[in-house]
Formats: sequence, structure tokens, C-alpha cells
Amino acid sequence: MHSKHLLWCVAPVFALAAAAHAAAPEKQAVAAYAARVLAATCTAAGPGTVVLVARGDEVLFRDACGRASLELDVPLTPDHVLRLASITKQFAAAGVLKLVDDGKVALDDPVSKFVPGYPNGDAITVGMLLDHTSGIRSYTSIPEIMSGGGILKDVSTAQLIDSFKDVAPDFAPGADYRYNNSAYVLVGAVIEAASGQSWDGYLREVFFAPLGMAHTRGGNATAHATIPGVVAGYTSRDGTWAPAQYISMSQPHAAGALVSSVDDLLTWNRALHEGKLLSERSYRAMVTPTGKAAGSRYGFGIVADTFRGEPMLQHGGGIFGFNTYLLYMPGPDISVAVLQNTDDTRGAPGAETAARMLAAMVVGKPYPEKTPIPVDAATLRQYAGVYRIDAETTHVLRVDDGRLRVQRLPGGQSLALIPVATDVFLFDEGLSRIVFERDVAGAVVAMRFFAEDEGEGEVAPRTDEAPPSARAQMHLPDEARSRVIGTYAHEAMVVNVFLQDDTLMARLSGQAAIEIFAESPTRFYPKTVDATLVFSPEHDAAETLTLLQGDTTLVFERQQRD
Repeated sequence: MHSKHLLWCVAPVFALAAAAHAAAPEKQAVAAYAARVLAATCTAAGPGTVVLVARGDEVLFRDACGRASLELDVPLTPDHVLRLASITKQFAAAGVLKLVDDGKVALDDPVSKFVPGYPNGDAITVGMLLDHTSGIRSYTSIPEIMSGGGILKDVSTAQLIDSFKDVAPDFAPGADYRYNNSAYVLVGAVIEAASGQSWDGYLREVFFAPLGMAHTRGGNATAHATIPGVVAGYTSRDGTWAPAQYISMSQPHAAGALVSSVDDLLTWNRALHEGKLLSERSYRAMVTPTGKAAGSRYGFGIVADTFRGEPMLQHGGGIFGFNTYLLYMPGPDISVAVLQNTDDTRGAPGAETAARMLAAMVVGKPYPEKTPIPVDAATLRQYAGVYRIDAETTHVLRVDDGRLRVQRLPGGQSLALIPVATDVFLFDEGLSRIVFERDVAGAVVAMRFFAEDEGEGEVAPRTDEAPPSARAQMHLPDEARSRVIGTYAHEAMVVNVFLQDDTLMARLSGQAAIEIFAESPTRFYPKTVDATLVFSPEHDAAETLTLLQGDTTLVFERQQRD
């Protein structure tokens, strides 16, 4: 269960070009590197991370850090069970494909065959549900469900479908691609109608029990049953750890309600990708994006990526209190599973970043260490300027407090860079690199960045444009600052505005808090992100917060008075 929105943490991730082909490292080297990556993801006293790395059936690294329960000070271990969030989708998709293999479902069957009376259900096929081309509105984008208390309710499959079925679609069936949690609720409904069992009960019967995946099951809260080994999920609120927002686990359904362990995920990867679960035809359909989904590389519950020059099959997930990622590289036969019991990594590597770092190491193409080299101030100033990507978009580089920073405009975040070689900089956070290009006279004329460390990089020529001027800043009395303090929600997203050591801060759910500055009593901005926060009304306590970032405008409504 995952919903992506353009918000203040939107700067592109720049990464190093793939290293030259190298021999796969020995198990001892992988384990040593993985231990360092794991340690970087969490602190001993905070929520944690569970990691498993395997080559074929050989486990190269399996460990955990952090706490399964902060309240009880229980360490997190590799045996613990965590919510999978949207990794659930590949299990649900495989369940439908198993029914296809058994002749009970066809990919071109209409949804109406399994959910009678569903609006326009005759035009929406099962295949469109699986690859997010149905056009159905995702219920995680419906405010009444996500911020109106709907996610707290225990619901049946039919009741959950009723909550979104009459909402206007995003586009005509098959006309486009948009990641969609509602579609996977309907995937669950297809499984239930065709099998006569609950969606997760069917998966347990045909997959989990035969494979010995004893820790994998639905996290359905309608039964209010305890789950052995399951850990608590956490978020960050006003600078401290707090229990994650509650959600009835009947709500994520087949879009994100499974729980599992890293050992079970390895078992799953080996069985699924070695042809033990599905026919060759169904498996190929699962991992081969087609039609409108091809541009997003989305098959059926799995993203077919390229990583370090080789195929990779992956899916991540995010749900209140948890962050997850599972990948498989068929060529070198590599599995990596990373599960975290927090939805806020506070700038440390998240599940996807950690998984990619580990996979890169195992295939012998690791990301470089971020060891800075000395660069004098005059040299840093040579890189400062405006680099144009297209008519609307630029990279602006500035020297700030002795460090080079880059910001994508409009809407991007200002990120610090680390010099690691002549004209080569890594991002302080993430997997990233910028390489500057010079002309024959030695002048910097362009920058090249590598998205996710793949491809040849994108060149942005340097221009003669002046960088944008610094925004105005005014001091506000305590009363004026007090009127904006509070909690504001838009759909599944929450912004907390609070004082921390007399500094006004704003925190978007799942992201680190950032300082905001006033340019008027109603308009505020962070210096590290190209965004504006407008509070209304002008007097008394603000009732709405409007976020302006790039071409995005989102209105958040006050939820409570802090």
C-alpha cells in the first residue's frame, strides 16, 4: 500500500555510473559491507531494519538492528514478522495467475464476472487490475477514507469496494497507467470469487503452507487476533519517535495487508522465480510489462527494472510505521529483502536505498564510499550557476557555508554534495553523483547526472542565467507563529507544524522535519526546498495549509490544535 505524491522531498536521486564489471565478492566481504549498510539505517535505541542477502540458496547476510518495541526495549531480530505493505501485490498477482493456470480466471475476463454490478465492470479486465491500467481511482487518494477516519474501520471486501466504486475514474479503462490500490482490492475480490476463500486464505493454501512460509499471512484486524512475532511500527512526531498511525488491516487488503519475515521472502523469491509456482506463460506475463504499463515497467505486482546493467525484478512498499523492499536479480540469482518498522528514516538509508546498495555489492559493482577530498573555495565557486535541463527546469548550484549544494527548480530540494574526485560529487544523502564537464579552456560548461546509477546520464548545459534571488524573511511575534501551529491533513498525508527550541518546523509524514521561515504572516517557506506554505485565514488560528511546489497545489485541512 503505497501512495506517491510530488512534495518537498522531490529532488531527483543522482547516482554513480555503474562500475566496471568485477568478480562477485566472497561471502565474508559481502557480510562486512552489509553490516555497515545495516548499521547506517538505524540507531540501537530507535526502530530498526531487518536485512537478508542471498545468492541462490546461500544466505550471505542476515541480521537486524534497532528495536522491535521501543516501549518494552525489545531488540529487533531477523526472526521477527513485519508488515510488507505493497510487496503484498506480487503475492496477490501470483494468486490470480495461479487461478488462470487452473482455468478459473482469464486475464481478459471482465471485473463484472467476479464483482457483479461494479461500475463499468464490463470494460475493465482482470489484466488491467494487475498492471494498474484500469483507470479506477485509488482509494488511498480519497480524503474521506484516508483522513476522515475511514482507515480505522474494520470492513469486509464488499464494504471496502463500496467505499470507492462510485468515485469518478481517473481515465478510461486501458487508456493510461496509474498506480492504484483500489485495483488490488479488486484483485483480492477476484481471488475470493474464483476460489471461494478469503484472498489471504487462498494464498496460504496454494503458496504459503506448501512452501513452509509459516510467518506469512494476512494482517487482517477484523479478527483482532495476535500475530506471533509481529513487531510494532513507528513514526517520528515533533522530533521524537511515536507509535505509527493506526490502520485497520482489513483496509490494505490485497494491496498491502500481508505480514512476513525475511526468511519467508527468500523462500518466496526462490519458488516464484524458479518456476515452482506458476506456468511459464503466467510467470512471463507477470514480469513482462506491456501496453500503457510498459513505460512504468510495471508487470503484474512486480516492476521489471534494470540495475547495474542487468535485469532486476522488484517492488517496494510503505504503510503507516513500515518501509519495505524486495528485489531479485535473475542473472546472478540474487535476492535482497529489507524490512523496516518505521515510516521515517530521518535521513538514513531507507529500505530501497539499502537494498540497492547491497545488491550492487553482491554483483561486484558497489557504490563508492563517500570519502571527501579537499576542494578550496575558489574551485567550488567554479561550479556555481544555473544548468538548464529544459525550458521549464533547471539545476541551481550554490556554495553555502563552504559546501556545494544543488537544487532542482521548480519544486526541488536543496541537497549537499560531497567532492570525491576532480569534478565529481556525490550527494550527501542517497546514491548519487554529479560529474561536471569542462571545455578545452578548462571552464565548467555542463553537468551530467545519473539517475539511480543507470544509463549514460543526462547532460544539463550551464547557462548565463542569474540564480534566483534569496527570498525575503521577516520576524514574527509568538502570537503570529502560534496561529499556524497544528496538524493538517490532505488525503493520506499529514503536515505537523510545531515549535522546536523556539524554531518553527514543519514535518510531512514520512519525512524529516524542516525549518520554515516567514515572508509574511501567512506565507512561509523552507530554505532547503523550493516550496511555499500558505496559511488561511490571515487572522485567528489557521484552518488550512496550502502547499505550493512546482506545478503542484495541495490543500491540507487542520485536524487538531496542538
